[in-house]
Amino acid sequence: MTNTSVAPPTPAVPRQQRTGIGTDRVADLISQLLVELGEDPQRDGLVETPKRVAAWWNDFLSPGNAPVATRFTESQLAGQLVVVGDMSVWSLCEHHMIPMNLQVAVGYLAEGEVVGLSKFGRVAQHFAGRLQVQERYTREVAEHLARVIGSEDIAVAVRGLHLCMSMRGVRMEKARTTTLHSGGHFATDPVLSQQFLLLAANQSNAA
Repeated sequence: MTNTSVAPPTPAVPRQQRTGIGTDRVADLISQLLVELGEDPQRDGLVETPKRVAAWWNDFLSPGNAPVATRFTESQLAGQLVVVGDMSVWSLCEHHMIPMNLQVAVGYLAEGEVVGLSKFGRVAQHFAGRLQVQERYTREVAEHLARVIGSEDIAVAVRGLHLCMSMRGVRMEKARTTTLHSGGHFATDPVLSQQFLLLAANQSNAA
């Protein structure tokens, strides 16, 4: 009787600690996948595909540290609603490893200072650059921005197109998923919450 030993699985590395992937190993795995799919990795058109796919995975799954937002003093501001919307990012559904496109809108209350606008887009991209689910993504963006701004007065609305629902399974191309995270005054003030949702929707419709 032959004894067969199975190597223990490699421990998962927390996402925030990732510095890159083994691109050579990933390229080799992609080559194996192509063979299993009945393709020839050495034919014209595919010979460089494994390397390209590995390079993309390395870029996509290595977002680095979350962006540090720049804040500017505006002493005359008090309780002004600021909405940054129509931010489009791509992520990957972790259940099927199929892309999802997320339309992101963020609202906050400017109290004595404002946040550099470009950082909202960088934060949205940062948390999309990993295997995700939309519900967790919405919460992660909101919690990070709350720490950046130093206030729980944050609202994040995300509208997602999930290819795992559009191109597989029920194949409903027009289906969209909407998630909302409301903190601070956005959670307790229905008028403020409605203002945010209206502005976010208007920005999306105007695009």
